Amino acid sequence: MKSTKQGKAIAQIGKRLEQWVRASKPLGQGSGPPGFLVAAGSITAVAIALPLIYLLIRAAGAGFEEVWTLLSRPRTLEVLVHSAGLAAVVTLVSALICLPLAFLTERTDLPGRRFWAVATTLPLAVPSYVGSFALIAAFGPRGSWLQLLLEPLGVDSLPSIYGWFGAILALTLFTYPYLLIALRSGLQGIDPAIEEASRTLGNNAWSTFWQVTLPQLRPSLVAGGLLVALYSLRDFGTPSLMRFDSFTRVIFIQYRSSFNRNSAAVLSLVLVALLLVILAMEYRVRTGAAYYSTSSSGSRTPTRIPLGGWKWPAIAFCTIITTLGLVLPLAVTLFWLWRGLNAGKIPPDVLTTSFNSILASGLSAIIATLFALPVAILSVRFPGRITTVIERLTYIGFGLPGIVVALSLVFIGANYLPALYQTLPMLVFAYLVLFLPQSVGTIRSSLLQVNPQLEESARTLGRTPWQTLGEITLPLVSPGVLGGAVLVFLTAIKELPATMLLAPIGFKTLATQIWQATEDVQFTDAAAASLTLLLVSAGSTLVLLGRKSR
Repeated sequence: MKSTKQGKAIAQIGKRLEQWVRASKPLGQGSGPPGFLVAAGSITAVAIALPLIYLLIRAAGAGFEEVWTLLSRPRTLEVLVHSAGLAAVVTLVSALICLPLAFLTERTDLPGRRFWAVATTLPLAVPSYVGSFALIAAFGPRGSWLQLLLEPLGVDSLPSIYGWFGAILALTLFTYPYLLIALRSGLQGIDPAIEEASRTLGNNAWSTFWQVTLPQLRPSLVAGGLLVALYSLRDFGTPSLMRFDSFTRVIFIQYRSSFNRNSAAVLSLVLVALLLVILAMEYRVRTGAAYYSTSSSGSRTPTRIPLGGWKWPAIAFCTIITTLGLVLPLAVTLFWLWRGLNAGKIPPDVLTTSFNSILASGLSAIIATLFALPVAILSVRFPGRITTVIERLTYIGFGLPGIVVALSLVFIGANYLPALYQTLPMLVFAYLVLFLPQSVGTIRSSLLQVNPQLEESARTLGRTPWQTLGEITLPLVSPGVLGGAVLVFLTAIKELPATMLLAPIGFKTLATQIWQATEDVQFTDAAAASLTLLLVSAGSTLVLLGRKSR
């Protein structure tokens, strides 16, 4: 009798607990965010907004008449259309490349799947100015490898690669890995059981991809596409070499030719306005969506889809992309190195510059990840106006040209923080301002795939917010965390303008060594530094991608 009463009591308690759990709202919809998340996110947003404050101060010094004259001239509208069109086309073409690449390397039995996964990511390590130079050397109108190869057939000149075509080709080839890494992280976060259930219900691989996989990849597609679009807006090397008038090139010319920083600041604010429009469009696309697919039972190995007769076209597609984005810049670099060594030139010491590059970029990747986590958690788990503003502010720095961010930090450091001016912490902070969105975007897309009920269950079982973060959230979003760290490291290691202006005196990196050697027409030295940069980046990518695949 006694055991029967106890059983009824336990059953009632269990029923009430079940009703309470069902009635409880997911994390973030019924309670405010933890204080430490708000504090960390707010500090990050204020720090990232410093360059914007600098631009407003500079633009205010221009005066209304000068500002109106600058904004109303047809040239400004033309550059605005060029920049917006370039970002849109590069993002679209990158998506057309990355979707099949990500699916082939994650879901199919593609021969050499792991090799292609790494090889198609490595173009991210190629500086845009090195990659653009390689394309010009290979396919330029006159004196290029292709023109010299066709010269015996009477071909004296090839169609021009400069302008729209060259800028789109170069930026696509060396920025698409931003989107590819995000999509691969998204595919790794999808529970394979969902796709298997679709195929069990009679859908073939093609319909399963369109109806199940692609909708789940929407946050990764949007986050990666945003990074590609913002990088296209801020890049300086490719528009300059391809003679394409984007905002970054015009702003740089304004700084260098007239030293009129007020007018350059006004143009930079126009670029910020364009950036805000893109962010608003991205926010509109993703608003109201919820994507939960990562299971709590641990990651499962998905069933590989046999390619059959499509195996060879898939290999050909991967080969073309890898050849243009990786092999071609590597071949041009080795050609200049071989030519210098054959002439008896001794290559420079690259050990010290390699150590400096790894030190600054590695610190930036770690710190950016630590700052990105609270911003991503706030935006996904506690959506609201304030958290949206915090997240949006982090994207401002990534859309600005590196030279604008660097000059703003020079102004702040020289006037208000002289103890930090031209120190390693100041350089790392500049990298944080410039590249934080890369980590925020990938962590955010991974977090969107984690069902908040898992975190709520941990809280119900007595876990503190810190324990829930460490035991539940971080293990589930680890692919996005590692992907963001890879992006920050690989982008920071080739950053040029901020490094030149903010690095400590005598602190040379591989990027500054490449630029200095090119300025001095020492192509052998530039080739040695470029080859080292590619090797360092490739090794780092292999280590991190290897950890992700475990």
